[in-house]
Amino acid sequence: MKILSPAISRLARLRLRLIDLWTSQPVAAQREVLQELVTSAQYTEFGRKYDFHHLFSVKAFKQTVPVHEYEDLKPYIQRMLDGEENVLWNTPVEWFAKSSGTTSEKSKFIPVSQESLEQNHYQASKDVLTMYYKNFPDSDLLTGKGLVIGGSHQVNKLNENIQYGDLSAVLMQNSPVWSNWIRTPELSIALMDEWEGKIEQLAQSTIHENVTSISGVPTWTLVLIKRILEISGKSSLAEVWPQLELYLHGGVSFVPYREQFNRLIGKPINYLETYNASEGFFAAQECPGDDGMLLFTQHGIFYEFMPVEEYCKQFPQTMGLDKVETGKNYALIISTTGGLWRYIVGDTVQFTSLNPYKVRVSGRLKHYINAFGEEVIVDNTDKAVALACEKTGAVVNDYTAAPVYFGQQSNGAHEWLIEFEKAPESLPAFTKELDDALKSVNSDYEAKRYKDIALRMPILHAMKQGSFNTWLKAKGKLGGQHKVPRLSNERSLLEEILQLNA
Repeated sequence: MKILSPAISRLARLRLRLIDLWTSQPVAAQREVLQELVTSAQYTEFGRKYDFHHLFSVKAFKQTVPVHEYEDLKPYIQRMLDGEENVLWNTPVEWFAKSSGTTSEKSKFIPVSQESLEQNHYQASKDVLTMYYKNFPDSDLLTGKGLVIGGSHQVNKLNENIQYGDLSAVLMQNSPVWSNWIRTPELSIALMDEWEGKIEQLAQSTIHENVTSISGVPTWTLVLIKRILEISGKSSLAEVWPQLELYLHGGVSFVPYREQFNRLIGKPINYLETYNASEGFFAAQECPGDDGMLLFTQHGIFYEFMPVEEYCKQFPQTMGLDKVETGKNYALIISTTGGLWRYIVGDTVQFTSLNPYKVRVSGRLKHYINAFGEEVIVDNTDKAVALACEKTGAVVNDYTAAPVYFGQQSNGAHEWLIEFEKAPESLPAFTKELDDALKSVNSDYEAKRYKDIALRMPILHAMKQGSFNTWLKAKGKLGGQHKVPRLSNERSLLEEILQLNA
């Protein structure tokens, strides 16, 4: 029947013992990770500055090392980009993951050391595979190929040794040769820069492969699936790749996309969410349908969790795993084997379980609407859009929203730009369902909407097909992990995109 699967399953069971160890003792695992990080970096410039060789506890580490955003670490990172060693990390850092901010023209360059690759990204990937085989021991996953819809990469040798690309490019360039046997497409296509041409090449080169899994951001994966169905003349992806069994997704909430995937794939498959950023591979669902992703606690990253109300304070308070609570919003702060020290990632997370520790991404620190005390986060709006679609039969491709401030004759509102895959029969009906759904998931929004005292009914615009991609292309951010911010507390981004509908 299956030749490869039993062998893989046996290896997965061996690795499962290690997973069980750090899952059952996560706080101890985290202390060990921090001690290894501090010990390794004690003779770097940063380690000497903050006296790492005297930091013997989590408390001492937090009292001594300040919380950093990218701009705080940028001078150190620039010296590393110039080829200087022993700045933030004690081994040579020859790769950087280029991560472009969604609202900024500037790019972030995240150090990726060999330890980052081996102890974090690759180890976490193996653990995802292990957990999958634990739940599906008879899987045919590795008897076929994994379609990776990665980012793009232009080799830019900043000096003789230093190169950068987006995260998927860095991982592909450094992965072992044998990984090419189980991955499609070939590297030259996977790392193409021009996304419209890349989708065509991806479709043409993979359509005749035996694809058993797909990894990628939902938006671009949908574009690829539709093109493959056009070329093949098939009505569903199951007719093209009958052995397809798994889709690994991340980067944006999958909630608004699930219905489209189910329809286009045409058969039940497994969906797994991963939390894999340029800064690190943080978490993944153990099993399809889990409420939250298992936090990887022994993968070269020390985590702290900052209550969002502490953000922008001079000395923000953070907490470890032993102090967190479910359902609360925390800003994720990390220290890593790449030399990021108490670094604010920018994401907000909520714990869905404390035994084991599981999280879900609830939004971004700077992607929210709180113009009137409503405290609306992306998790709220994703759920509201999904509920409105369910009630009206609509299908949403993408959206963004921003506040409309008080005027002389009117109170505030939220203005939405929505690109529909399938438009509702009535836009006002969809707007009402969206408003009702948002009230149901956010009591602060509900309070502000009471009798229209602070907020009136949302203003909604149905955007032309392709409007969001046109905006991304104009910003040089079309493709890869780039995405339109769901929410903004100011209007400039919304105004730019709205002009495309004129």
